[in-house]
Amino acid sequence: MMQFRDLQKQYEVLKPQIDAAVQKVCAQADYISGWEVRELEQQLAEYVGVKHCITCANGTDALSLVLMAWGIGPGDAALVPDFTFFASGETVAYEGATPLFVDVDERTFNLDPDKLEEKIIQVKAEGKYNLRAVVAVDLFGLPADYTRIEPICKKYGLLLLEDGAQGFGGTINGRRVGSFGDAATTSFFPAKPLGCYGDGGAIFTNNDEWADLIRSYAVHGKGSMKYDNVRLGMNSRLDTIQAAILQVKLKAFAEYELDAVEQVSRWYDEALKDSGLVLPYRPEGFSSSWAQYTVQLPQGVDRDALQAKLKEQGIPTMVYYPRPMHQQKAFAGTDSAVAECPVTERLCKTVLSLPMYPYLLHEDIKADEIIRSMY
Repeated sequence: MMQFRDLQKQYEVLKPQIDAAVQKVCAQADYISGWEVRELEQQLAEYVGVKHCITCANGTDALSLVLMAWGIGPGDAALVPDFTFFASGETVAYEGATPLFVDVDERTFNLDPDKLEEKIIQVKAEGKYNLRAVVAVDLFGLPADYTRIEPICKKYGLLLLEDGAQGFGGTINGRRVGSFGDAATTSFFPAKPLGCYGDGGAIFTNNDEWADLIRSYAVHGKGSMKYDNVRLGMNSRLDTIQAAILQVKLKAFAEYELDAVEQVSRWYDEALKDSGLVLPYRPEGFSSSWAQYTVQLPQGVDRDALQAKLKEQGIPTMVYYPRPMHQQKAFAGTDSAVAECPVTERLCKTVLSLPMYPYLLHEDIKADEIIRSMY
């Protein structure tokens, strides 16, 4: 059966290098905060084009660590796209602040800059919350429109956090995901564009003070050393084995995997151009790292039935995401549940993600089966 994201195939290709990297860590028995972690941070910072990279245990912690460094908490609010994974809003709420949700652009699936500015004006006029930040998500691999979002945040004095969990490797006019906003995060969850073999995450920033604070918060609020605890923090470190694996995978990612997924996306575009599906949009000057290849189904197509038919033919599909953030039960009864996001609500009913990974072959693109199953 075809894989949705074939991590086994990737391992087969990179097996000699990955096995050697893991064995080296085991031979050194330096499993926590080994030199591979520090070297990876330097490589990631250089790749992204920022001064600091701080790795951590996962992408969710990465978001939390930035919010902690910014002192965001009770009485504060942050604006978050309504069409995204739960962690983007959950972390704001976990810090005691209130996530308020904003609609997205139906072509890019990312935060709509016009709706963002409208929401900023509304929240400031109401005066209930101290609006502190915007969380912009690079959904499915495509960077959010920072050419417009960054000026809006500066205009209203808001901090901008780039949630690049799905977008690592994407660019806007050559500038890489992870370099936008005041700070950025990513996830190394195995199925992400750059993934490890467990959980992992990273924070990117050019701000020295925030970088120092984040490093402290990530290791129990350490000061000069780990037994000098100057603040309350958490335990969030990237394991040395995962760092070693990521060093191997980063090289392949930069050298050929990004080009490969772009080619796969072009194969899909050509094969499905007359299908009636709304295909992914490519803004001028933007490149995607293709965490997902997500289409929108035409009116009248039963998504559940289509998925069942495709599964019978060995074609796996996924729905990202079936429910708007503001409708998640965890936010029920709060101001986070109050949102006007008709585009998100429509997308949640019509999106469908198809298999996508660098080692997908042209002959694996079963467009005819997809189209026949729709009608």
